[in-house]
Amino acid sequence: MGNTVPMSYSRTHQTRLIMPSDTNHHQSIFGGQVLRYIDEIAALAAMKHSKGEVVTASIDSVDFVSSAYAGDVLELESVVTCTGRSSMEVYVRVICRDLKSGAERLTTESFVTMVAIDEQGKPREVLEIYPETETERRLFETGPMRREHRKMKREVKHR
Repeated sequence: MGNTVPMSYSRTHQTRLIMPSDTNHHQSIFGGQVLRYIDEIAALAAMKHSKGEVVTASIDSVDFVSSAYAGDVLELESVVTCTGRSSMEVYVRVICRDLKSGAERLTTESFVTMVAIDEQGKPREVLEIYPETETERRLFETGPMRREHRKMKREVKHR
């Protein structure tokens, strides 16, 4: 398995406190702020995996499941779930935690595609991955289906 690494190699965690300046008139976090956090942690996981620079190719899906409010804590986790020649699909999960009660809930899930680039900004090859846990296995095995879906979307756009 010299050309493969475990999915866990790219796993990345971040914790963010939601401040009033991050929220809208409902005191819930701006969706755009959550997207910024997702893009950042996806890039970090992809950079860990590729050991170099990356660019965002697409944010394939974003499911906002529940709101988060000023004073809540967001815990973000990302992991590379599928690789191509130079591309990496990264799964990002965002949990909201109330520090006073300890209650937590899923707020957002997303799949982001990142591409490894060289010093000239050209795509460069990345290592393949393999899953180690049942959750990783599910994400890994469904990756080709999501990749095919992205390819079909691109083809429709270019008609």
